[in-house]
Amino acid sequence: MSLILNQPPKLCLRKPVLVRCSPLHHSNGFSSASLPQSQTLPLTIFCADPCRPHLVRVVFRRDGDMDALDYERPSNFMEVTKMIGTSNGWITSLVHGIVRLREHPGKIPGQARTIFLPPHETLPLCQAQMATNVAISSSSPLKEDCAVAVKFWGPQLSICKPAQSNADREWINIRISNPCFFSSPVMYSEKEDMFRIVGSGGHLVGSWDLGKHKYTPKIQRIQFQNLPELSKAKRELLYSSNTSEHLVESRTTGETFMVKWYKRTAKTIYGIERMETKALMVFKIDEQGNAVYTQDIGDLCIFLTRSESFCVPASSVRHMRPNRVKLIDVDEITIIDLAAQKWN
Repeated sequence: MSLILNQPPKLCLRKPVLVRCSPLHHSNGFSSASLPQSQTLPLTIFCADPCRPHLVRVVFRRDGDMDALDYERPSNFMEVTKMIGTSNGWITSLVHGIVRLREHPGKIPGQARTIFLPPHETLPLCQAQMATNVAISSSSPLKEDCAVAVKFWGPQLSICKPAQSNADREWINIRISNPCFFSSPVMYSEKEDMFRIVGSGGHLVGSWDLGKHKYTPKIQRIQFQNLPELSKAKRELLYSSNTSEHLVESRTTGETFMVKWYKRTAKTIYGIERMETKALMVFKIDEQGNAVYTQDIGDLCIFLTRSESFCVPASSVRHMRPNRVKLIDVDEITIIDLAAQKWN
């Protein structure tokens, strides 16, 4: 089983502590909403692979669901636009060291806003050209406590609060010491009011804010439980797959899930390797770090993308049934019925 879940990496951080949920009392400098709010589908998501920048897929909200545009983007789209991610309906680009947030034009026709953030600094021995993704804590970046986090490939995590005055607005550049977080995406947790990153293999979750845990993150150790019995062929398939871990949070139920996404190269088209999903594992995580494998997430459904992932009630999405995961990637769009997965 260790081949499937991977062994925990050697730690380079301080003594781990468990993350405790206290949504009513915040001192970390982010939003101070007292109660979780229902989550709506974002207006648009750009799916891109930094290692294959010529592959781009644009997904937008239409008729209560997320659908892909039926035309291809130019092969140099990412290079021309300098886009590094989308979050909460805002398109983020990095041009000559300046991060720009651009509102999707469909939100307010003819009145799309653009927000320019301060010049960005690259930490020594880091790079700031390739980002894993961007996470914005609110759909309104100009709210007082809204924060923008950019996770670059490697050790740099950068956080900025757009609503601060020009004199106070700056990037907080954090050097992450544990390499298990280097290639993982960042997400904003409304429940914890922190930015969170799951380490490669899924055995650690780090949480950062602009308060006590600005440079020394909270670390939650994850213990996987209730693992399915796997046949030899299935173990070999998962062991040879490219695996990524993603945290998603349900604002309606307060639950946190970790999704392990297994992909393999399926075919080559015009010299470009195209990948295909082979399996998913969904784990429900509690405050003690117990990650219980489940094939039943109730009436919820999960949307999984490279830019941002989210969990909403299936009743709020047209054509979506409960207990499903919709995968939206540059290679494929598919829906997985969790209850139908067979491991033996």
